[in-house]
Amino acid sequence: MLKIIMVVLSLLVALPAYALDGTALLKQLDRNLNPESFEMYRKLINVEPDGKKKEYTLYSVKKGTDKIAALFLAPASEKGRSTLRLGENMWFYIPNVGKPIRITSLQSVVGGVFNNSDILQLDYAAEYDVEKVEEKGGEYLLYLKAKTKTVAYDRLKIWADKGKVLPTKVECLTEANMLIKTLYFKDHKDFGGGIVRPAVIETDSPLFKGYKSVLIYAKVKQRTFKDEVFTLTFMPNLESLR
Repeated sequence: MLKIIMVVLSLLVALPAYALDGTALLKQLDRNLNPESFEMYRKLINVEPDGKKKEYTLYSVKKGTDKIAALFLAPASEKGRSTLRLGENMWFYIPNVGKPIRITSLQSVVGGVFNNSDILQLDYAAEYDVEKVEEKGGEYLLYLKAKTKTVAYDRLKIWADKGKVLPTKVECLTEANMLIKTLYFKDHKDFGGGIVRPAVIETDSPLFKGYKSVLIYAKVKQRTFKDEVFTLTFMPNLESLR
C-alpha cells in the first residue's frame, strides 16, 4: 500500500503547474483585469513611423463575458460614433448614416495596429481554451487556442505576473504560430473599488513595421447595465449613460 501511495504522489509532483486548472487561472486573470460588468474611459493613440499621431477618446461599457459597446467622444470628426459587440458579431454606428453597419474583428474603425477585436475585447476565457500553462520565473505562461475559427487570433501566448495574476505581455499568433502582434501591459494603477490593473496597453506588429498603437485607461469603474444598452437600437443613445 505504501508503495502505491508513493507512486501516486510522484505522479502528482510530476504534473506541470495548473495542468488541471488552466481555465480557472485564465478566469482569475480576466476578473483581475476587468470587473465582469463595468464602464471606462480610454484614449487610443496611433503612432506612425514618422512620429505623426492620431488620438481618439472612447467611453466604453461592458456586461458579462460577451457584451461590450464603445462611444467616440473625440476627435470632433468621430464624436457620436459607436461600436457594439455581441459575442462574435460587431456593428459600427455613424450618426449621419443612421443605421448600424456590420464590421469584422480584423477590421479597424480607427486604423493603426489595434483591430476591432482588440478595442472591443471580451474575456479571454470566453474566446479561448487553455492548452497548457508553464512557470517562467515570477510569471505564468499560458498557451491559448481559439474556441472557434471566427476569433481574431488562432492562438495567444500570455505572460502573467504570478503574484498579481495580471498579463504583462500577450503574443497574438496564427494557427501556424506566426506572430501577428504583441501587446505590452504597463503602468499598474489603483482605479478604486478593488480594481488594480495595467493602465496602459501598447502594441506593435511585424506586419506594420514602424507603427505603434497605445491604449490608456482611466476611470475604470464597476457598474451594472440593463441588456437593452447592448442593442442596435441603443447605439445612438450611449451618451445618455455618462
